[in-house]
Amino acid sequence: MGDERPHYYGKHGTPQKYDPTFKGPIYNRGCTDVICCVFLLLAIVGYVAVGIIAWTHGDPRKVIYPTDSRGEFCGQKGTKNENKPYLFYFNIVKCASPLVLLEFQCPTPQICVEKCPDRYLTYLNARSSRDFEYYKQFCVPGFKNNKGVAEVLRDGDCPAVLIPSKPLARRCFPAIHAYKGVLMVGNETTYEDGHGSRKNITDLVEGAKKANGVLEARQLAMRIFEDYTVSWYWIIIGLVIAMAMSLLFIILLRFLAGIMVWVMIIMVILVLGYGIFHCYMEYSRLRGEAGSDVSLVDLGFQTDFRVYLHLRQTWLAFMIILSILEVIIILLLIFLRKRILIAIALIKEASRAVGYVMCSLLYPLVTFFLLCLCIAYWASTAVFLSTSNEAVYKIFDDSPCPFTAKTCNPETFPSSNESRQCPNARCQFAFYGGESGYHRALLGLQIFNAFMFFWLANFVLALGQVTLAGAFASYYWALRKPDDLPAFPLFSAFGRALRYHTGSLAFGALILAIVQIIRVILEYLDQRLKAAENKFAKCLMTCLKCCFWCLEKFIKFLNRNAYIMIAIYGTNFCTSARNAFFLLMRNIIRVAVLDKVTDFLFLLGKLLIVGSVGILAFFFFTHRIRIVQDTAPPLNYYWVPILTVIVGSYLIAHGFFSVYGMCVDTLFLCFCEDLERNDGSQERPYFMSPELRDILLKGSAEEGKRAEAEE
Repeated sequence: MGDERPHYYGKHGTPQKYDPTFKGPIYNRGCTDVICCVFLLLAIVGYVAVGIIAWTHGDPRKVIYPTDSRGEFCGQKGTKNENKPYLFYFNIVKCASPLVLLEFQCPTPQICVEKCPDRYLTYLNARSSRDFEYYKQFCVPGFKNNKGVAEVLRDGDCPAVLIPSKPLARRCFPAIHAYKGVLMVGNETTYEDGHGSRKNITDLVEGAKKANGVLEARQLAMRIFEDYTVSWYWIIIGLVIAMAMSLLFIILLRFLAGIMVWVMIIMVILVLGYGIFHCYMEYSRLRGEAGSDVSLVDLGFQTDFRVYLHLRQTWLAFMIILSILEVIIILLLIFLRKRILIAIALIKEASRAVGYVMCSLLYPLVTFFLLCLCIAYWASTAVFLSTSNEAVYKIFDDSPCPFTAKTCNPETFPSSNESRQCPNARCQFAFYGGESGYHRALLGLQIFNAFMFFWLANFVLALGQVTLAGAFASYYWALRKPDDLPAFPLFSAFGRALRYHTGSLAFGALILAIVQIIRVILEYLDQRLKAAENKFAKCLMTCLKCCFWCLEKFIKFLNRNAYIMIAIYGTNFCTSARNAFFLLMRNIIRVAVLDKVTDFLFLLGKLLIVGSVGILAFFFFTHRIRIVQDTAPPLNYYWVPILTVIVGSYLIAHGFFSVYGMCVDTLFLCFCEDLERNDGSQERPYFMSPELRDILLKGSAEEGKRAEAEE
């Protein structure tokens, strides 16, 4: 073949020599990269210490419960506001002030209430009617009716007006609706301010709309959360269906690999074809419908994504995207038809290997469980760190005041100099912060938290790759399959990985974690520099992000193959990475022919499962199909559970196919090693199966001749 020349081997290392004692994964091995193992243990100890500190100072209630003007939680058990879960704003219009963006707090008194107001009522009218007892619950706690109307409104003891409101994110916002084309609140068109004058309710509505605009992102998040609360069990059912389909597909692949691959290819083409047909039918249906010709640019961003489905341009874009995918897949299948036959042989061999190590299909559950632990610890630590600040009170005043935005003490503020110089000023809870050394170190602790998450998550993934590689390598290097296979290959490989190669796994995970944390920092800087007009800085940031993205992909590829070499030979990380890289370079043609085509076929399998479950979820949550009457729950955005099911289905399918992917990669490297060590004679027989030898050697010979002809 074209790569069997002396200078070729000189460029890409030295090929493996025949060794009659080599029978597969070396069992007599020693610990590797011990120093990195020690660093990992020390880092974990430090990580636990950070978690303990965060849990000592943090208070997650600050995220869950709203806080009144005194910094007290609304609706928290064990507090005096236990039965008052909602936050009421005295003057919601002031929430549209720029101070909201700067201080994350509305410059108006806020109290915790049992219910949001359900009627329109002014303080002046309530004072002289039977509604005053109802009105008093929206005044500051401990309010006594011993002041005049002007004094009460001046001191901010009671709101000037109550308007019908609805709770959103545990906060009371005006219940805005349209009446004869005019925006209204309740049934009133005017309201009376604190000075006795009548004003159009539209002014109040506009102010409320601005305030809602400030909190639009939070409202969107809460509506999404509401959708999850009513559809979570259907989402779980969808994910269970995806898991069952993935498992069934893998089992069928074990016995009918060739047929299943072609069925998978045809089904992917049919699913994409149906998607194109459905988009065309929706595009045709909207022809002539009022408002359907509005462009996406003119419509702009809308929080209710269902609006976009009423535009012809949306369905046209979907149809074009799906058509491009369909054409690309068909062209790839046409040009790769011979290589697909070779890849199918490798998948068949992987199916036999998985069949002899069936417990390998369950190992992704171990990886998933460990990753969930990492995510849970990282998320809880991040929340506790972000809520470990102290309550900060600042001076708010609508009129000009030299002390505005200065910190204050609510206990001593009424008798302070600031209060005397600014009579209308209020000492109000602003946010959570602090000036101590611990508070100044919070950003660094959050970065350390993110870095440790990346390191531990990559370590868990590396452990799974080494374990699976060790088990499948034991299968390949068994001369008589399955008689020479160890009793428990997966458990043996797992024990070897933890006992001898924790340091090597930590080393590879550390390199990848450093690159990933740099990418996170670059994304953070990019967000901060978006407002800048410096084109050079934007170009530099884009180049850096692209370079580190490519570097991360390369390191993942190199680590994966290095872990396979670690599983086989027990060498340290650097030696394994170098040997794996040179081995792949010596067989670069086979890498392109076999490995990547196999990855493409597995990708089609994932798309088939995701597409099938996604279409089922779409028809279900849009009430196109019903299992029983009124099965699908009412939703704000039906795309929320659909996207969740699609993403979850892909992750589940990826988990199952990752076992096959790791098996194929391991068998491929072992195959390359086998060709260098042995020649197929009786003295040096190949370890590969006869079926694999016939197709792979034939396909490799054809690719080698083609490469020589091109040279």
